[in-house]
Amino acid sequence: MKRTLLIGSLLLFATACQIPERPALRPLPEDGPPLPYAELLTRARAQCTVATEAFYVNKWADVEDAARGLEQTAHYLPKAEDIPAKQKDALPAVSTSLNKDAVKLREAAKAQDEKAANEVLQRLHLTVRELRLDK
Repeated sequence: MKRTLLIGSLLLFATACQIPERPALRPLPEDGPPLPYAELLTRARAQCTVATEAFYVNKWADVEDAARGLEQTAHYLPKAEDIPAKQKDALPAVSTSLNKDAVKLREAAKAQDEKAANEVLQRLHLTVRELRLDK
């Protein structure tokens, strides 16, 4: 009885400690219709998070994929629907900055350059934070 309880407790503990897999974001079509601003913001946040998590465990291919996704998202942002009035003027510049840093992140991941990737990830997180709805 004690053995069964111990094994059951260990199994419960082992499954509780696993990090759930994030669902993969589908790539956006090259020249698709405009998407809602909030959806693109959520997408950019998720891509930054995925890139950071992959960076921590040296999954460089996943960092590259997230960076490619951020490039796509940056491309879509200026054409978004329902852009908050506070974001309209700055959005083209912020979107360009997001795209440039996403390219730099992809290149750093390809070279497996930890220092460059870390610096770019910090800038990306701050840039995505600038895009928030409540600014």
